Amino acid sequence: MIYMDRALELAENAIRNVSPNPPVGALVVNDGRVVGEGWTQPPGENHAEIVALNQAKQKAKGSILYITLEPCCFHGRTPPCVEAIVAAEVKEVHVSILDPNPKVNGEGLKFLRNSGIDVFVGEQAQIAGKLIEAYKKYIINQMPFVTVKYAMSLDGKIASKTKDSKWISSNESRLYVQKMRSSVDAIMVGANTVRKDNPYLTVRDEAGDPNTDQPLRIIVQGDGLIDSKSNILTQPGNVVIAMPESKIVYDLEKLGAQIEVIPQSNGKVDLVSLMHLLASKYEITNVLVEGGGKLVGALFDLNLVDKVAVFVSPIIIGGEQALTGVEGKGVDLVKNAFHLNDVEIIKLDRDFLIIGSVK
Repeated sequence: MIYMDRALELAENAIRNVSPNPPVGALVVNDGRVVGEGWTQPPGENHAEIVALNQAKQKAKGSILYITLEPCCFHGRTPPCVEAIVAAEVKEVHVSILDPNPKVNGEGLKFLRNSGIDVFVGEQAQIAGKLIEAYKKYIINQMPFVTVKYAMSLDGKIASKTKDSKWISSNESRLYVQKMRSSVDAIMVGANTVRKDNPYLTVRDEAGDPNTDQPLRIIVQGDGLIDSKSNILTQPGNVVIAMPESKIVYDLEKLGAQIEVIPQSNGKVDLVSLMHLLASKYEITNVLVEGGGKLVGALFDLNLVDKVAVFVSPIIIGGEQALTGVEGKGVDLVKNAFHLNDVEIIKLDRDFLIIGSVK
């Protein structure tokens, strides 16, 4: 067994369940045997290394600890993990990457070394870095990590000239979207998408029923009002409607929607202010944006997009009035286009999913 690989597998159990904390996995090994393992628990509960040490008990003495992220060294919602590691008399610690939190960022490892513990850094760093990419942006920029997702035809259309879009992508692609939704803190759409498509935007089980635990659903309000009977408002989970000014929104609040009045930018919701609010008030570390083209284009224009996930279907729609996935101002020259890095291509039935980071 490659111990850090196992720690990374454990960390995946914490995705979305621990925000705004990062998903972390830990493994305690003594005399070649795994004697404790764990992952980060919800905020206020034990971090991964504490779970693993508690499981190991006395066998933690003289052990080797594998952690996907540098242990914390300050008192937040829980005591410093470095103190527990020293108290357990662990002899050696392997850390995949440093914690980007300015309160830690090497100080945790310094504490361990000063306490006589051998420390090694860098195993599977690239994989560990992807696990905490949302946390990293959140903790450094006080903004959520933004992933844009849409499905398009081979000629770049997300709907026909009559606004019909069901279904461009295959069933397998739509099942993959469920996986994506289940891993994020929030799902965002523009109000036009709500009015035209009337989506549910829920995480559903294999039978197609919505789960009880849902990501926060965010509607960015533009012109016009949303029908209080919209599907997005009748599903389990919470809904936030971001508006550029205070208006009477029928009985949306009676249905449980939270109204947030956001500063205006050219008469529209200031998306930068909205992102900061989502991070500070709602502790949202990552957002999946599912359209429409105007909202996505505005996010690109403001350089707020961190990753894209585009499902490409081998069909041709055509039509000058057909909708595209990214509107906004766009770039003047091709050389100034947004380029994707770390591109991954996944075959899903007839479709191709292209995932890449925007740099």
